[in-house]
Amino acid sequence: MSPLNDGKKVKVDVKGNNDSPIGNEIVYDTNDLNLWYGQTHALKDINLSIHEKEVTAIIGPSGCGKSTYIKTLNRMVELVPSVRTTGTITYKGKNILDKSFKVEDLRTHVGMVFQKPNPFPKSIYDNITYGPKIHGIRNKKVLDEIVEKSLRGASIWDEVKDRLNENAYGLSGGQQQRLCIARCLAIEPNVILMDEPTSALDPKSTLRIEELMQELKKEYSIIIVTHNMQQAARISDKTAFFLNGEVVEFNDTNKLFTTPEDKRTEDYISGRFG
Repeated sequence: MSPLNDGKKVKVDVKGNNDSPIGNEIVYDTNDLNLWYGQTHALKDINLSIHEKEVTAIIGPSGCGKSTYIKTLNRMVELVPSVRTTGTITYKGKNILDKSFKVEDLRTHVGMVFQKPNPFPKSIYDNITYGPKIHGIRNKKVLDEIVEKSLRGASIWDEVKDRLNENAYGLSGGQQQRLCIARCLAIEPNVILMDEPTSALDPKSTLRIEELMQELKKEYSIIIVTHNMQQAARISDKTAFFLNGEVVEFNDTNKLFTTPEDKRTEDYISGRFG
């Protein structure tokens, strides 16, 4: 059960805090998660609580488990045949690692945006309606409404409203990434996972995505993996620092960057390694 169900208690995370506002419920609760790729122990005793309508950043050097962790949250990591896990990840109180939890159901609630823009080789319109059509929506008027709402939500409607039938590959890199966010919004998720979503973009496009995240967190819970510590500091409410498959520290972003509790965190954010 979610520690916030009684409206009073808030879980204190490993190296974390209990400053989240009452009523800001936990959407993901990870407890004692371990993950192996074959014999390689990639995630070690992960304990994290992620709250709704916040941006949670995951930082750390390459190979520390950031992307592996985020891919457990939609079970994409299971595409690797040698993966084995122990522990639990509860999404709104239900353990998503339980074999009875259908991955299809999970992914109607959890959208994903990848490092490089990956629009389908289809029209802009067909990119957005792909998910809704899979879920059985065929009414043209309803699909039109979903397309406009999703593109507006991703702050790209005005740029593409007269180009909906054109191939999405004709968009710039930054536009393609916002299109992918719009495609994610079209399934009306509760959570948006972002794995290095701006690493392939220019500074102007990066700024647009960062501004968009600040708008989206009013309606969605956002979890972002980023190598860019300045980006994490700018956009996130909470930050988790991963190192060698472990969560070293998890705290309010301002506290983690200004007064880290662990010397390894201080060394990383000051540039001594990583």
